[in-house]
Amino acid sequence: MYRFRAIAALLLLSASQGVGAAGELISLKFLSADLAAELVRNTVTACRAQGYQVSAVVVDRTGGVQALLRDSLAPRFTLQIAEEKANAVILSGVASGEFRRNRSDIKDEMNHVAGVLVLEGGIPIQVAGSLVAALGVSGAPGGERDAACAEEGLATVVERLEFAE
Repeated sequence: MYRFRAIAALLLLSASQGVGAAGELISLKFLSADLAAELVRNTVTACRAQGYQVSAVVVDRTGGVQALLRDSLAPRFTLQIAEEKANAVILSGVASGEFRRNRSDIKDEMNHVAGVLVLEGGIPIQVAGSLVAALGVSGAPGGERDAACAEEGLATVVERLEFAE
């Protein structure tokens, strides 16, 4: 029940952000499949360079998985955790660590929403001030390291996102 409410709220929020002048058509931005795949590959590579075996997941603005990659020795559970961290970003519009710190009043309840996990390691992907996707990482020793790997991975494609505006 909570999941459906969260998805409905998300869809309403997404729709309101892209309404055109006529109000009849909605224009939304999404990452290309190639860019999402490159982003998870670069993120896993960044973590591996630091000695961490992780999973990275990109979800689109609706919370649908767009790309994922689990490094060779990362436990399979890291895929689910990374996806759920990214979904927390889509739900809140901010990095999952920021949501955890700033909304301590509801973070525990949000962890009971199916598909959402409020732990550090999920970051927003924005184009022209609009949330287009989220990147979640899991498997490094500590959420702050997951978040750092996510930021490093995003830095490899951020210039291309700026030109997409």
